[in-house]
Amino acid sequence: MKEPRRKQIVVADSEQGLPYSKGLTASSLMMTGLGPARSYQVANKIEQEMQAGGLEQVSQDQLVDITLEVLRREAGDRYAEAFIKWQSVAELDVPLIILIGGATGVGKSTVATQLASRLGITRVVSTDAVREVLRSAFTPEMFPTLYASSFEADKAVRQPIPHSGDRLIIGFREQAAAVAVGAQSLITRAIAEGTDLILEGAHLVPGFIESLDELDHDQAVVVSVLISVDDEDLHRTHFLRRNGDTRHRSERRYLDNFKKIRRIQKYMVTSALMRGVPIISHEDLDQTLSETIGHVIAQALRVVEGGDEGDHTDKLLDRAVEVIDREKLEGSTPREAVS
Repeated sequence: MKEPRRKQIVVADSEQGLPYSKGLTASSLMMTGLGPARSYQVANKIEQEMQAGGLEQVSQDQLVDITLEVLRREAGDRYAEAFIKWQSVAELDVPLIILIGGATGVGKSTVATQLASRLGITRVVSTDAVREVLRSAFTPEMFPTLYASSFEADKAVRQPIPHSGDRLIIGFREQAAAVAVGAQSLITRAIAEGTDLILEGAHLVPGFIESLDELDHDQAVVVSVLISVDDEDLHRTHFLRRNGDTRHRSERRYLDNFKKIRRIQKYMVTSALMRGVPIISHEDLDQTLSETIGHVIAQALRVVEGGDEGDHTDKLLDRAVEVIDREKLEGSTPREAVS
């Protein structure tokens, strides 16, 4: 004989509400840096906690309290604190612009795609696409470096180079400066439309999009990070994998230019250090995503705390501490009621 179906738990602050969704809850948990499988597992535990307490309807605040308790128990205090911070960040009424730079083959596209999934961002643009658009406006004779790969830009440099100059870096800088103009247009449009955007690519050299420094906090939250791969052997294996995944790109071409790619990475890392842009060493995808999300939350909180929502953030964090302290006193048994 089949067990009777459990009633759906309704989340509502008034007469109208929506059924509790493990999928939506898992998505919000992924914003803390928790992996997809783990997030869904915690979302399921949250539902079980509410069912064990005989709850049929909860308010948003009650759901946040229960989520904090279960998240702390299942994943740890760090994720519980990240969750409550993200609750405050999510209330920002400005677009989120994330710039992910890095040399060829460090994994920028993968990080950008996965980050978009976890943060619920639908617009992801590569600077390679920006370069393609610029190529339609300029002929190879007018702008030769636009028609070269970033690691082959030295071949397109036409002006005389000083004896002490690095032809590769000069060509790369010329290409990056041109692409930065198109990237700035994308960012300006996203801000005007109030649309979140992730922009990734080898051309996002720290300091090249100067207008970002002039943006007010009430216009957008802008987060820049640089992805690097410190281990040369690990970096080289990325091209071996790429050869199996990408039809039109040759493994040999990247490996033949590997030393140039490493030189560009060194230049980008130096630029990031000079500009104070966070550098994330990419070895493990989940760890890289967690660090990136951490930087996003930290930057967004600076905006929140700089405005009139700072008191609200403090109250949310105080609630988080109260929930965690209460659980430590009461132990890990499921609650029967929600205060």
